[in-house]
Amino acid sequence: MKFLQRFGGSLMLPVAVLPLAAILSGFGYWIVNATGDETNLAGVFLQTAGGALLDNLPLLFAIGVAIGMAKKPDGTSALSGLVSWLIVTTLLSPENVALFKGIEQSAVNPAFAQVENVFVGMLCGLIGAFTYDRFKDVKLPDALAFFSGRRSVAIVSAGVSLVLTVALFFVWPVVYSGLVGFGEFMLTLGPIGVGLYGFFNRLLIPLGLHHALNSVFWYDVAGINDLGNFLNATGTLGETGQYMAGYFPIMMFGLPGAALAMYVTAKTTRRKVAAGVLFSSAIASFFVGVTEPLEFAFMFLAPVLYVVHALFTGISMAITALLPVRMGFGFSAGSIDLMLGWVNPMAQNPWALLAMGVFWFIVYFLVFRFMIKRLNLKTPGREEEPLDEASGAVGNGGEKYLATATAFLSALGGKENILDLENCATRLRMEVADTTAIDEAALKRAGAAGTMMPGGASVQVIYGTSVQSVKTAMDSLMDGSVSPTQNTEIVGLEDSEPLESDGGSSAVRTAQLVRLRQPAEGTVLPLSDVPDPTFSGGTMGPGLAIDPTDGEVVAPAAGTVKHVFDTGHAVALELDDGTELLIHVGLDTVKMKGAGFTSLVTTDQHVTAATPLLRADLAAVRSAGYPTVTPVIVLNNTDAEIEFV
Repeated sequence: MKFLQRFGGSLMLPVAVLPLAAILSGFGYWIVNATGDETNLAGVFLQTAGGALLDNLPLLFAIGVAIGMAKKPDGTSALSGLVSWLIVTTLLSPENVALFKGIEQSAVNPAFAQVENVFVGMLCGLIGAFTYDRFKDVKLPDALAFFSGRRSVAIVSAGVSLVLTVALFFVWPVVYSGLVGFGEFMLTLGPIGVGLYGFFNRLLIPLGLHHALNSVFWYDVAGINDLGNFLNATGTLGETGQYMAGYFPIMMFGLPGAALAMYVTAKTTRRKVAAGVLFSSAIASFFVGVTEPLEFAFMFLAPVLYVVHALFTGISMAITALLPVRMGFGFSAGSIDLMLGWVNPMAQNPWALLAMGVFWFIVYFLVFRFMIKRLNLKTPGREEEPLDEASGAVGNGGEKYLATATAFLSALGGKENILDLENCATRLRMEVADTTAIDEAALKRAGAAGTMMPGGASVQVIYGTSVQSVKTAMDSLMDGSVSPTQNTEIVGLEDSEPLESDGGSSAVRTAQLVRLRQPAEGTVLPLSDVPDPTFSGGTMGPGLAIDPTDGEVVAPAAGTVKHVFDTGHAVALELDDGTELLIHVGLDTVKMKGAGFTSLVTTDQHVTAATPLLRADLAAVRSAGYPTVTPVIVLNNTDAEIEFV
């Protein structure tokens, strides 16, 4: 999943330029059709400008993926991706395939006319990134020293691309022809076949194989020619347009609804960034019907959402075929084509597309919003933040976390000793090569509250609720995207001083006693009964635990939400009197990766007592094999004593 999320993030670089290109091309198309003049200067100019990017989308992906997937890339990785693309697409062009096979170009399998697609572009980009990471520092013998290092990357990329070319030479036409045959079979299934076509059309876009199905339904491969017959008004009323009509409600309304859902569920600190991509892409989808900018924005970040999108498209196609509603397009299923096709003699009940569109907007928004929050999907604005944007990483005091990460790496035996690095609500979780290389005293000096070694190669470093910031900094240090800092100022639990009550909070403090509303229904337990030494031993701080009978967790007093964990299983609060609290639902529930948890508040939100903070599916937690016992910890006063009232 991490690979897919990183891969999806790499696509955002080329995707960012597409909305404007789509709008330019769409308006150019509209001007040409509205004037009836195919040589209209303004229309042709805009179409050509937009098409310069849209027609070369696979090439943009090859370069974008090569940059985005490489570690600490420079122009070398982009050049490597470009070299790969040129070799693969040139060797597999119809004219060269005809030469290799010794046949006429007209006899070449039509699959090779569609080899310049986004799937091949992404493969070439991955080759560029891989060869850059693997060979950018290679040392060759003195006689070949000129080709050492970065100069070797494009050369190796060319060699790997030859292997890919040979594989595609045999595999691509078989897969493509099989899909054409599958499309011809769907013609016999009536409206169900129309729905299946819509479903597989969307599902095959990442592979670039949707053209195989389109050729069956839109063109004259199987005698349908739906697109040509609609535009020329030479088809059969009630039949022509059925393989295009169902796209209009999805592209004009459904996908913009999905964009709105992704925007409202984005992290507050990332919404402005997400809005730029999401809303411009939604505009392109509505007006022009170009959906790639929006689809590729979440296709790999949240694959399950893309499958749902494909399913909804199939349902929309089947419904329009049944009603009947008929409409076609010359460019794509956007509002411009809907206006142009409204008076076409082959159009039937076009008004129904608008009513269906409102329905699909609501469905997409509600379903996407629910799934994103329920499954904690990393859609745009929710993905793991880069170091320079993550809370407490760099800037706003982030040098402290970078210093802590630098010290931690040294105390853990260096980055070579760390095989795997994750974090939960308060601790770093690692697999290391050699546990004897760990300096626990140095970890303590660097800000760790404690160190645990559960057994084998596992190590846990207890830090506190800012552990995500330290983990992000450690990741960046290990992949080389930032350099170790010499700053000796570090932040740890031991740096926090007990704060005195200001007398105005709904949390009642008497000396070291903190009286709170019980945050969850259930049996109150002493912290010593928690089957986790980090909590039971008081490493994190003093507190109580609850064996919950209800999954809703509420604020125990008025305060500010300081951190909401991405996995939804824990929340950190700073009460109005300065008390810092951690409420951690279950033990080891970070491993559920958000499944079964729903966050109900956001970071920096001020809450009052009894405000719902999160909701947990306790049955799901138990069925996953994790205890549901919920510690409530005071983080900034080791002498505090909690009492629930």
